[in-house]
Amino acid sequence: MSLLTSVIVRGINNLSDARYCAGMGADYITFRLDPALPGAVTPALVKELSSWVAGVQLVGEFDSLPIADINALAQECNLHSVLLHKQRRPEELAALSVSALVLVKWIPDMLPEDVDNRFRTLGQHTTGFVMTDLPPQPLTEFQLAHLTEQARTYSIWLAPGFANGSVREFVEKVHPQGLVLEGGDEIKPGLRDFSEMEAVFEELEVE
Repeated sequence: MSLLTSVIVRGINNLSDARYCAGMGADYITFRLDPALPGAVTPALVKELSSWVAGVQLVGEFDSLPIADINALAQECNLHSVLLHKQRRPEELAALSVSALVLVKWIPDMLPEDVDNRFRTLGQHTTGFVMTDLPPQPLTEFQLAHLTEQARTYSIWLAPGFANGSVREFVEKVHPQGLVLEGGDEIKPGLRDFSEMEAVFEELEVE
């Protein structure tokens, strides 16, 4: 299945999600491997689930775990990259054995130049930014224009909720690096409701 843009699906914790997302054309699936994060999973589960899927890159999510521990888990779980929840010092980022994405918050009242400076500073050491916190109100035309300009300069992944209407039209206008979706829990082993996720994949499908 070919998609209009790249897709990350976060928080995979079951085989149903892993296989569905891989089959629908997601490029990345993430696992919360830091024990401090809600819904954290074990390395054993990551290795088990990843053995059933192909064509997706494996990403580990981490909060405050030391870099040495992150590198050890990256090797154990064959991670392609990591998604960091908290800002790290440049020397810490340089010590990572795999590339890093950074989770950043939407801050509507910051001046555009302050936001740009944040991206510019972090962008020297990371491969992209993941934004899942939605604005409290729909984006203004000014905010949308500024976000579009940022997406031309930096690799930015956005939640579908940033779109005021059609997700497809939003992607075609802003051209982010990709979209970030959230995984979920199985209703029972082997049974999962994919209706919300499926709606986004269908909008992104290239015929």
